[in-house]
Amino acid sequence: QVQMVESGGGLVQAGGSLRLSCAASGRTFAYTMAWFRQAPGKEREFVATISWRGTSTTYADSVKGRFTISRDNAKNTVYLQMNSLKPEDTAVYYCAARPTYDNNYNYWGQGTQVTVSS
Repeated sequence: QVQMVESGGGLVQAGGSLRLSCAASGRTFAYTMAWFRQAPGKEREFVATISWRGTSTTYADSVKGRFTISRDNAKNTVYLQMNSLKPEDTAVYYCAARPTYDNNYNYWGQGTQVTVSS
């Protein structure tokens, strides 16, 4: 069983930065990790993903060039560095994990709120 806890959310002005962290407990070796977000009244959407070795990353077009996903496997932690934040980035951010052989994200954190004021 994998459990994940996000932290680092908060209120920031447009143009500012935040760094989200997601600490995982349990076996996450060879797990692909990802960040998703859900804005009020909208469906959950993909933000970024990182391979278990950290050598491959993918980003949604809306965050490309502004957000950076990274991981520290020694600490079982994945990060999302968010720069040049925009009001439309306001959402609850969730981290998720899946085994590399599985297409479905089976493990989710509880979410952390990010609010960007204009």
